[in-house]
Amino acid sequence: MHPARGASAKKVGVPSSRGPGAAGLRQPALTPAWAWAHGEDPSGILDRLNRGEVVIGDGGFLLALEKRGYVKVGLWTPEAVVDHPSAVRQLHTEFLRAGSDVMQTFTFSASEDSMGSKWEDVNAAACDLAREVASEGDALVAGGICQSSIYKHQKDETRIKKLFRQQLEVFVRKNVDFVIAEYFEHVEEAVWAVEVLKESGKPVAATLCIGPEGDMNGVAPGDCAVTLAAAGADIVGVNCRFGPGATLQTVQLMKEGLRAAGLAVHLMAQPLAFHTPDCGKGGFLDLPEYPFGLEPRVATRWDIQKYAREAYNLGVRYIGGCCGFEPYHIRAIAEELAPERGFLPPASEKHGSWGSGLGMHTKPWIRARARREYWENLLPASGRPFCPSLSKPDA
Repeated sequence: MHPARGASAKKVGVPSSRGPGAAGLRQPALTPAWAWAHGEDPSGILDRLNRGEVVIGDGGFLLALEKRGYVKVGLWTPEAVVDHPSAVRQLHTEFLRAGSDVMQTFTFSASEDSMGSKWEDVNAAACDLAREVASEGDALVAGGICQSSIYKHQKDETRIKKLFRQQLEVFVRKNVDFVIAEYFEHVEEAVWAVEVLKESGKPVAATLCIGPEGDMNGVAPGDCAVTLAAAGADIVGVNCRFGPGATLQTVQLMKEGLRAAGLAVHLMAQPLAFHTPDCGKGGFLDLPEYPFGLEPRVATRWDIQKYAREAYNLGVRYIGGCCGFEPYHIRAIAEELAPERGFLPPASEKHGSWGSGLGMHTKPWIRARARREYWENLLPASGRPFCPSLSKPDA
């Protein structure tokens, strides 16, 4: 039994009666606890994925906390874990309640090249916050690193690996459950990250922030996946930069490349919660709305249920989100995949399946919306009659 999770596992709750599609599902106190209550061992990320279970990641921290006033646009560094820990803790808690099985440390751009002398305190505090919340729901903790600020200008493998290794040493000291190398636009640097993370002996996930065209050096998604797997990554995939559609298209190309190479690793997807069909190779960074005007592009909870189903059908079993993903988006993943998982997240106690809660409304036209067909077929308006539906990327 894992000491950080098994001891606090909670029993499942009562059967749910939340409307269409919820019959027979149960609501546990929080997710992997359900496995403990049924005599299963959820102790490791690879144990769960190897059993074919769905692992739900968390959502985006940078944009969410910027909107709440805790992160400054620019380097997007996570000082908030030290300066405003209650804000970070609250967001972790909301993702956990919504169904997240993984609390990823808020350590994006928390390396020495971006944070100077503050890097170690920030990484340590982020690990403590993630573990504190994860233990409340028996979730896993993932230590995360991302691309360095110096690779584009100076491809110094030794120096960059030192930066990665510094963060890894904190993750090992804090005993995270696994590690993630995320948000890499060049597969070469991602490989360096994987090689360092493998030194920990912990499972390693690696995700690139690329679209179907491949990385910024023109390496195709399939080749990127093969390269990462060959470097030792146990889980490979895509995060950030692109919306669900382009992300899954890229993961499909990765899957095909891995199959052709005869390699078997787990697949992971953590896209934006924004619609980005007009993005170029650089993703949403090149859209004129980035970062302060993206709200009209936000995916609905129903869009995310569709994404979750498509990801599952593609064979992806680590399914989460990145920038723009709020707790209700994570809940949508958990609800869509509840038939496969056998239970609903705690936050679903306040959310009727496919709008079923509207059935009690006094207005008949609103009661008529309490059905899946209505929300699946809705074409939502933006309320902006003079705005285009698509933009032209600046680059």
